[in-house]
Amino acid sequence: MAHDADSAAPSPPNGVPTRVDFHFDVMCPFAYQTSRWMRDVRDQTGLQIDWRFFSLEEINRAEGKKHPWERDWSYGWSMMRIGALLRRSSMDDLDRWYERAGRALHEEGHRPHDPNVARRLLTELGLDSNIVDEAMADASTHDDVKADHDRVVAAGGYGVPTLFFPEFVTDSGKIECFFGPVVLDPPEGDAALRLWQATTAWLEFPYLFELQRPKNDHHGEVIVDRFRPYLEARDWVSINRGKTIPLIPNQTEGSDPSV
Repeated sequence: MAHDADSAAPSPPNGVPTRVDFHFDVMCPFAYQTSRWMRDVRDQTGLQIDWRFFSLEEINRAEGKKHPWERDWSYGWSMMRIGALLRRSSMDDLDRWYERAGRALHEEGHRPHDPNVARRLLTELGLDSNIVDEAMADASTHDDVKADHDRVVAAGGYGVPTLFFPEFVTDSGKIECFFGPVVLDPPEGDAALRLWQATTAWLEFPYLFELQRPKNDHHGEVIVDRFRPYLEARDWVSINRGKTIPLIPNQTEGSDPSV
């Protein structure tokens, strides 16, 4: 697995992060958009991104429903188990898997949460399609995903993207942890760097907790339009803090992944 989640590296001398742990779930369209921005920042600055997991299926699981690790195949959880196996030998392979699976779902309207589609995507990446079956046969991949998920929950997190900055610690000695930024249009070039500077500026203010732009009806219409490939390809419902959100009016939502 990646570096020890509970140990902080020495603070960088100029106060600018050189490493970030990015927790994601392939199922989340906003985390995917943020990951695109983060890769742009990496390309410009040399930032080290360590990809980590978080399960929307588990955090939104209704009481009495199965945990994702109790299923033979579970949408986001199983895609992350594939990633967990890849990460053991190469963070770069996990990076490429997340990018390809995320692009397939959120831009192309494919279903990477289908095992056969996942096999095809791995082949496109020059990786062994049998990794799908190997990851499902290796029960310890459950442990890898769950450990990352539990780390976010223990820090008070509830969704993705969640970022940890291993070089920075709070007054209590914990690694700094942020939710977001949540973006619809990931900025590129100089704009990407300005957003990175705005994000990491929060590290200076340990008791600054929240700045949020509420989504209005117009925002909702734009989100539905931009996320249409994802909305049409998914096989699950949208849940926000325990409440099912029908993003497309008059459309029958997909099946609840925790049924």
